[in-house]
Amino acid sequence: MSNNPIKVLLVDDHAMVRKGLKLILDATGDIRVAAKAESTPDALVKLTEQAFDVALVDIALPGKNGLELLRLIREFYPKLAVLILSMYDEEVYAVRALKLGAAGYLTKNSRDADLIDAIRKAASGGKYVSAKLAEKLACLVGGDGSLPHDALSDRELEVLKLIAAGQSLVNIAASLHLSPNTVTTYRARIMVKLHAKSNSDLTRYAIEHGLRL
Repeated sequence: MSNNPIKVLLVDDHAMVRKGLKLILDATGDIRVAAKAESTPDALVKLTEQAFDVALVDIALPGKNGLELLRLIREFYPKLAVLILSMYDEEVYAVRALKLGAAGYLTKNSRDADLIDAIRKAASGGKYVSAKLAEKLACLVGGDGSLPHDALSDRELEVLKLIAAGQSLVNIAASLHLSPNTVTTYRARIMVKLHAKSNSDLTRYAIEHGLRL
C-alpha cells in the first residue's frame, strides 16, 4: 500500500457524528477525512472537487438517502469504495447495500477498531463483512435466511419506516417528494408483501424487526 493516507469522504447529516468520526479516523495516521458532507447533493459536489479512496456514507440522509447516493457513486465513480454506516441493524439494510455494490456495512455501535479495519480493507479493494452478516449471507445462499421485508424495494422500505413512525400518508409524500397517490400505491404493495391488513400490523412488524425510526 502507498505511504499516502487513505482519503475518506465522510457523509452524515449530524455535525457531532461527523466531528467524532473525524477525530477517530484522523488519529490513525494512515487515514484522513479529506472532506465532509451532510447530504447527497453536498457529497456529489465534494466528489467533483477531489478524488477519494473511500466514501463512508450514512443511510439516513435527508432527501436522497445513503442507498441512493451509493447508486450514484457506483454509476459515476465506480472505482470509489463505499462503506455504509447506519443506525439500523445489519438485517435491515446490509444485504441490499452489498447487492448495490457497497464495500461493506457497519452499524453505528460498531467498535472503532472495526470501522478502521473496514476502511483499510475497502481502500485496498476488499470487502468488509462482520461475522453476523457473513452468517446471514450464508443462510441466504442456502435459501433459508430471507425475511418478508427483504422483498420490499428501497422506497417501500422507507415508506414502511415512516408509517411505523406514525407519519400520515400526506406527510410521507411531502418528505419523500412523492405524490400522495404514489405513497398509497407503495403502502398497498407493502401490505401485500408483509401480509398486513392495517397500519397497526405494519407498525408491529417494523418494531419486531428493528425497522422503526
